[in-house]
Amino acid sequence: MKKVLIIDDEEYFCRALKKNLELKAVCRALAATTGAEGIRLARTEKPDLILLDIMMPGMDGTDVAEALLADPATSSIPIIFVTAIINKEDVRRNAGQIGGRTFIAKPVKIEDLIKRINAL
Repeated sequence: MKKVLIIDDEEYFCRALKKNLELKAVCRALAATTGAEGIRLARTEKPDLILLDIMMPGMDGTDVAEALLADPATSSIPIIFVTAIINKEDVRRNAGQIGGRTFIAKPVKIEDLIKRINAL
């Protein structure tokens, strides 16, 4: 079973997404509500995928992604950026600056996310 790490400062979003993914038996999900905690979990748990919020206080998603991409232990883990930014061009530009390949806009459609996880 695949392992997915959710990094998002919205605790409710993390819990709801984790529960949905696990109830649908898609993956084992882990959650972190700060960038630093997310980096630590990525290093120790070695997830198959990271779902990363762009807009977080303190260490934002771009900072987290840069740290993960710079670390040989985590640089190969795929990252999907999750954002409430409405303008898709802004999301592409922000993610493109740090090597992000894809994004999902909030609110997340669980069916779309499951397709992306299963495509790994």
